[in-house]
Amino acid sequence: MKKGVLLVNLGSPDSPTAKDVKPYLDEFLMDGRVIDVPPLLRNLLVRGIILQTRPKKSAKAYAKIWWEEGSPLIVISERFADKVKKHTELPVALGMRYGSGSIKEGLQQLADQNVDEVLLVPLYPHYAMSSYETVVVKAMEDQQKYFPKMRMTTMPAFYRSPDYIKVLGDSIAEGLEGFAYDHVLFSYHGIPERHIRKSDPTKFHCKIDGSCCSINSVAHHTCYRHQCYDTTELVKAYLGLPDDKVSSSFQSRLAGDPWLKPYTDYEFERLAKEGKTKLAVITPAFVSDCLETLEEIAMEGEEEFKEAGGEEFKHIPCLNDRDQWVALMAKWIKDWQDKAMLPV
Repeated sequence: MKKGVLLVNLGSPDSPTAKDVKPYLDEFLMDGRVIDVPPLLRNLLVRGIILQTRPKKSAKAYAKIWWEEGSPLIVISERFADKVKKHTELPVALGMRYGSGSIKEGLQQLADQNVDEVLLVPLYPHYAMSSYETVVVKAMEDQQKYFPKMRMTTMPAFYRSPDYIKVLGDSIAEGLEGFAYDHVLFSYHGIPERHIRKSDPTKFHCKIDGSCCSINSVAHHTCYRHQCYDTTELVKAYLGLPDDKVSSSFQSRLAGDPWLKPYTDYEFERLAKEGKTKLAVITPAFVSDCLETLEEIAMEGEEEFKEAGGEEFKHIPCLNDRDQWVALMAKWIKDWQDKAMLPV
């Protein structure tokens, strides 16, 4: 069998205009693993309420971070994929979960090169039903529907792989160099608390109060909250960061339901009012800088922190297309190619 690799990231609107943002948001928010309510209610909520106002607001946000080459997430993902191709002899394609450049198109590119065994790589370090899981489910649906003879292996969430922690830690150390920080905040993408409970295979382990995260359980394999805090602890240990200068938070919540806490915007205010004047912020839920990192954190976050009394704010970029990150992905691909081994 001929092997190949499909890298999958979130996706982006085709342009920072309400006209292009609306269909992108429609596809994204109508995903039952993103807004996990009954279809009729989801349709009413998304198409009857959210899409009436959100596209214009989101378009303005995208316009603030849009590059001359296009969407930062798309451009960075393409650069990363191109670099990975140069480090492996296997065919490598790139797909997006939402918007243009779909997963189906990526699989077709591989099929056109006679690939019949695919390594699916969701470009998310942590497991969450609204990110990692929806990529896997969509890829399997498209594979079975359009490429039934193709076999697929999925790379597991790599949030605690020692090699990944080293790459992430080294990038953070580089970002912190020369910055006399008072505090380092690990800001992860937020999800509703109910997603954590839904992802718990035991249906009784998760308490979302911190106590269950320290008790070893099969539930941790699909617990986004545990995995985020684990990443923070592993990076903190790798870099030797002081306990009292590191914390974690969650961003990008929607009103109505309880989401994972503490909220990042609340933390900006709290830390500033506690006298933390120099704040460094890392966004390890993403491997590529995007709207949530470049606008919500690097722009709005800095403004919120300084309005609350902070003085210096530094957003440390995602791994993007760093050579060390590219080399690690190529290594994982080579391991799978030779031994069918994947990171743990």
